[in-house]
Amino acid sequence: MRVIISNSAGLPIYTQIKNQIKDAVLTGEFKEGDALPSIRKLAAELRVSVITTTKAYSELEDEGFISAVQGKGYFVTLNKERIREEYLYKIEHQLLEAIEFAKAAGITREELLETMSFLMREEDL
Repeated sequence: MRVIISNSAGLPIYTQIKNQIKDAVLTGEFKEGDALPSIRKLAAELRVSVITTTKAYSELEDEGFISAVQGKGYFVTLNKERIREEYLYKIEHQLLEAIEFAKAAGITREELLETMSFLMREEDL
């Protein structure tokens, strides 16, 4: 996995690191038990402070995405309930955005629900 830092992203660097690692876990790029780079190694690769990578890892650990193993480093922990909650959160925000678009376009609730039902059938959900 490659972490890309953007100075124009409008997000703190530790948040960018955290979000990219979290996305890699959610998409399956990282599997349960995979080792993450050490805090110092990641900081050196990204040319950021060790404090920055420590904060990113600490938040990931607090959120249940990684675990620290004394003397060995950080490893991906698949907390299936937490991952499900992350997906639900993203879905809710995307649905709210879709509702706003529907309102702006004059699309009725019934039309929106019909569209969603159709798409879910197409995806076999």
